[in-house]
Amino acid sequence: MQAAAFVPQRPISLEMSMEGETFLWLIRHAPVDGVKGTIHAPDAPADLGDHAQLEALRQSLPRDAASYASPSRRTVETARALGLDPMLVSEFREQDFGDWTGHRHDELAATGGEGYAQFWSDPAHGRPPGGESFEDQVARVRAGLSRIGAGSAALVVHSGTIRAALCIALDLTPEAALRFVIDPLSLTRIDRLATGWRVVTVNQRVR
Repeated sequence: MQAAAFVPQRPISLEMSMEGETFLWLIRHAPVDGVKGTIHAPDAPADLGDHAQLEALRQSLPRDAASYASPSRRTVETARALGLDPMLVSEFREQDFGDWTGHRHDELAATGGEGYAQFWSDPAHGRPPGGESFEDQVARVRAGLSRIGAGSAALVVHSGTIRAALCIALDLTPEAALRFVIDPLSLTRIDRLATGWRVVTVNQRVR
């Protein structure tokens, strides 16, 4: 039987008020159901086999939280497995690796030539051919966060998106933000207060 095409729903389009304080639950999507070491495309599916972790995360989220997700298949599938019906925010998608998307890192290291090696000498600012830098991603995540209003919100996104949010919250350089480890199905909590950002927890494995 042919698999049904993945069609994201409910793109976010309206500017939202930023009055008041905002409490963000940032969840990295479940592992990709695909070959490890690959730069996965947006349509790569999620492996939702860790039911215990998904349930623990679901129980940890506030009941009144708004929900948002990157429009990638793996984030939307994870959000729905958590019982969420998220608005999709294109600014929260993973870093665009351009022509390298769909290829394995070991393959690119062997065939990518000087350009691949040069990218990893400065991954915060380097751009893959046809892609964007992590610094570019930080800028668009900043724009996406500005559209989330006051109250509690659950964001099912990517490791790069969460690092970008931490870069913003902690006023880090992009190079420093890339040092964070963000595991699949981990929880990172940050708050946007009247006095500035507050970081509650990073890469927590909820039990």
